[in-house]
Amino acid sequence: MWADDAALDAAGRRLDEWESSLTERAERAKTLAARVQALTGTARNPDRTIEVTVDSTGLLIDLRLDERLRNQPAASTARQILATTRAAQADLLTQLTAVTTDALGDDPSAQAVIDSYRSRLVRDPGSNDAGR
Repeated sequence: MWADDAALDAAGRRLDEWESSLTERAERAKTLAARVQALTGTARNPDRTIEVTVDSTGLLIDLRLDERLRNQPAASTARQILATTRAAQADLLTQLTAVTTDALGDDPSAQAVIDSYRSRLVRDPGSNDAGR
């Protein structure tokens, strides 16, 4: 099947390189997953009466409200909480983009990871979040 030993050696080297590449990619993916899981996003509204923290999936894990909020309508507070949550999710996406780019470089899988998070974290301005 092989014309000569040189061709067989070259094929063996290519297989070794491919295996090494797969092992390296698996390690980078494992490291990236651990780093992403540890991420949180945090944001404050302009007057710093609301602080929101989201976990690595974008879910609310901490909400801090200043007593000054008692002086405004509940509907206003609710809108500010939602806006601040979106800002915290944007902060998370910024961090995730940096971590992913650092770990995977310009590999197409890096952009796929970022796009996946972006589609979950960035709401379409015309969408009705209440229907979710």
